[in-house]
Amino acid sequence: MHLMLSVEVPEDDGLIRAAAAGDRGAFGELYVRYARMVHGILLARVPPGDAEDLVQDVFVSALRQLGGLRSAAAFRGWLAAIARNRAIDYFRDARERAPLDESAERAAGAHDGGADALLILDLIRRLPEAYRETLLMRLVEGMTGPEIARVTGLTPESVRVNLCRGMKMLRESLGGVEAR
Repeated sequence: MHLMLSVEVPEDDGLIRAAAAGDRGAFGELYVRYARMVHGILLARVPPGDAEDLVQDVFVSALRQLGGLRSAAAFRGWLAAIARNRAIDYFRDARERAPLDESAERAAGAHDGGADALLILDLIRRLPEAYRETLLMRLVEGMTGPEIARVTGLTPESVRVNLCRGMKMLRESLGGVEAR
């Protein structure tokens, strides 16, 4: 599998090495290629209004730590781990802040896309991690199955299975909500 990843995205290896050597343009291209993946990972875990700012935090952190990355092939998993850890830190930091009133969050969400979108996002967040990240990359970030496979390192078949199972679970959850 390691060979498949190297063959699949050889241009990423060069960009990663160039960015590690200080090439800001190469790092910018990595941002363009992987920002939607990072946003999907964060959106699965943090309030929608904060996910975009946290994407920036993840990439700033990655830029600072890129020199310590042992292998360019490990970049995607490493970047995803930084995003997941940043989401954990977000909630650790949130304990120190005053909690946001749920009605205020719903009102903000209604302005940004409606209560239905918040409901669906909440239902997706209740799915198993593999499904929620893949679904959010597809439904929110607009990524295709092959794009998700490329940026996550999953096989196209795994992405297809995760999307199918996740959508089935989401439909079941929506059916339960509509029945209320």
